[in-house]
Amino acid sequence: MRKVCVVGGGAGGMMAAIWAARSGHDVTLFEHNDKLGKKLFITGKGRCNVTNACDTEVLFQNVMKNPKFLYSAFYGFDADACMQFFEKLGVKLKTERGNRVFPLSDHSSDIISALTYEMRRLGVRVIMGAHVTEILISDGVVSGIAYKEKNEKKKASFERVILATGGVSYELTGSDGSGLKLAAGAGHTVTKLFPSLVPLYIKEDWCKSLMGLSLRNVEVTIMDGKKTLFKEFGEMLFTHYGVSGPLILSASSKITQRCSEKQYELFIDLKPALTREQLDKRLLREFEENKNKAFKNSVASLFPSKLIPVMVALSGIGPDTKVNEITKQQRQAFVELIKRVPLTIEKTSDFREAIITRGGVSVKEVNPSTMESKIISGLFFAGEMLDLDALTGGFNLQIAWSTGYLAGVSV
Repeated sequence: MRKVCVVGGGAGGMMAAIWAARSGHDVTLFEHNDKLGKKLFITGKGRCNVTNACDTEVLFQNVMKNPKFLYSAFYGFDADACMQFFEKLGVKLKTERGNRVFPLSDHSSDIISALTYEMRRLGVRVIMGAHVTEILISDGVVSGIAYKEKNEKKKASFERVILATGGVSYELTGSDGSGLKLAAGAGHTVTKLFPSLVPLYIKEDWCKSLMGLSLRNVEVTIMDGKKTLFKEFGEMLFTHYGVSGPLILSASSKITQRCSEKQYELFIDLKPALTREQLDKRLLREFEENKNKAFKNSVASLFPSKLIPVMVALSGIGPDTKVNEITKQQRQAFVELIKRVPLTIEKTSDFREAIITRGGVSVKEVNPSTMESKIISGLFFAGEMLDLDALTGGFNLQIAWSTGYLAGVSV
């Protein structure tokens, strides 16, 4: 039996604590918040998108950075293992569109309660309001931690330390980067940090008039000149400063590191199921049925009402122009607009709205088979503080569960 310290009471930390305890070790978890799983509580809009019920190979495809590092973690504890783990703890799950897995209750608190109960059952000591300030190291080997509790400085001896403190996104949940400082203080390289899975700021003012409008079944393309950086189908949302929603959050992961250097073009295909020829035929039918109406009153079946004045204005066709006066060239140009509504990305949002942090402890300095540091013996890592990030859909939480599991069983 070893004395194991887990720093961080989020997804990765609690998972690591449980599996270290199940492996027969004496485990203590330190959390500087007054509650466990604060960020976990708000994931999936409070519903907690636990994982994605896809094949393991698909997990890798949705990891944006360093996917090969996760080979042992994903194959050791994949989505099926994750679902079985929670169901055995009494949490009933359901699978929704896109293989996204949620608690049947739609309450993230059920996941947190299950983890908390299991730690208590296994005898894991949980110390709340404790700020770990240093990893104690002797001759290249972990010897314990220094921490503050109620403004009192303390030290504790441990043979193993698992750091699982998260990144720097959503600081109010406790993700303040303190764990990354601990890692750096122990000699680890922390790569440059960027907000990822974030809304996008848009240059065009007309976006503001669409605030609150959600578009489903559209296709978004992001271009860097003639190079396509992102092209996916899904759902998006207009905000008071730009665009958001699942499709946009995923798109942001492709440009986060470069958006400060240049502006990118974003195009929305409002009718991705139709080719240009099919859309032109439909438009001809609409115009034939409404040939004596004004243009602005002839496209109600094509767009949500809030979007109609914007599309009419962008078309360059006078809103009061009679439909039977619209030329073939104008109609075809309108078809092109519907297939490629143009927007200019000014910047990504910041860490306050970022779902995850891109960057973190360099995976080159961590053993992918165990999650143990290659620099300090007895020091392990789990979760978002590693230089790993994925798309939305439960993939980032799966990284936390898988790396937490591997760190816990490897101590």
